[in-house]
Amino acid sequence: MQRSVSSLSLSPSVKVKLVNAGFQFTADLLHVKPLQLSKETSLSQLEALEVLQAVRGETGGGDNEASSSLTALELLQKEEELRSIVTFSSQLDAALGGGLPVGKTTEICGAPGVGKTQLCLQLAVDVQVPQCFGGVGGQVVYIDTEGSFLLQRVVDIAAAAVQHCSLLVEDDEQQLAMTTFTVETILSNTFLVRCHDYVELLAELHLLPDFLSNHPKVRLLVIDSVAFPFRQHFEDLSQRTRLLNGLAQQLISMATSHNIAVLMTNQMTTRLRGGQSQQVPALGESWGHAATIRLLLHWAGARRLANIFKSPDHMGATVQYQITSEGFRDADQSEQPPSKRARKHTVQMAAFR
Repeated sequence: MQRSVSSLSLSPSVKVKLVNAGFQFTADLLHVKPLQLSKETSLSQLEALEVLQAVRGETGGGDNEASSSLTALELLQKEEELRSIVTFSSQLDAALGGGLPVGKTTEICGAPGVGKTQLCLQLAVDVQVPQCFGGVGGQVVYIDTEGSFLLQRVVDIAAAAVQHCSLLVEDDEQQLAMTTFTVETILSNTFLVRCHDYVELLAELHLLPDFLSNHPKVRLLVIDSVAFPFRQHFEDLSQRTRLLNGLAQQLISMATSHNIAVLMTNQMTTRLRGGQSQQVPALGESWGHAATIRLLLHWAGARRLANIFKSPDHMGATVQYQITSEGFRDADQSEQPPSKRARKHTVQMAAFR
């Protein structure tokens, strides 16, 4: 059954322009690009993006797989087939049930300098760890909105990960995997996108499902950060809320239909409550429901702590971590090289301490 454009949650003036341009049903808009829609309807580029975002939210992005129904048993079997992405902090991996879950959305909140981007860069490398070492052997799309993607830092983290896996080689399969797990291949499997404002971000995310279909090895999408472009140049907060809600639905749909982990970072803001100020994640309370899992990175004196304060699968937990020259690690990590592990334990996160 076709759905009329007039039934979408859009302003009346936008609906009129769509209908006058010949777009009667949502199906007419599924394969239209933002710039094309803007030209044909005289809508602004932002209005065109909002229309397409609303259409994807109603139709599941046009992906038949995303809109098909699954039994609970089928869903369980699908989740069991998807491996988690290790963080190289065995304590955080254990708290998360194995690492960052594929097929779900995760948000990292925290103050500047606490390690949000460091964890994002670490996971961008870790998602490429070969399956024979307990990884997922995937690729990553990294959307940088703050200009904080540091290439040399990625090289350092990648070199440490390659060195670590080389110490775990025990058979021919792992030896062969190491020939293609190098710093160069890690960089070539990292697709970097720079967005300067929320319009560019929404445009990239609108095009991303097609990119993911053409690059089926992608297993991680990083947006660092989602807060930065949405905390500027917004006079109409209701419009911002609509765009963020649509963005959240898009990310959930991509995570489930393309079997990727979606990782976002968020900034902190000050809120007055009961006459006292406190630091809370930005973008408002409604955005707090967007991600499946929410991590809070914060300082406790000189210690860095990661707190799981939203997750349907795991109990709340707090673990200590540190940022080293090699990347994101356990706070009590030994400086000695890791010993070789038995092959049956390679999927255990303890192998990545």
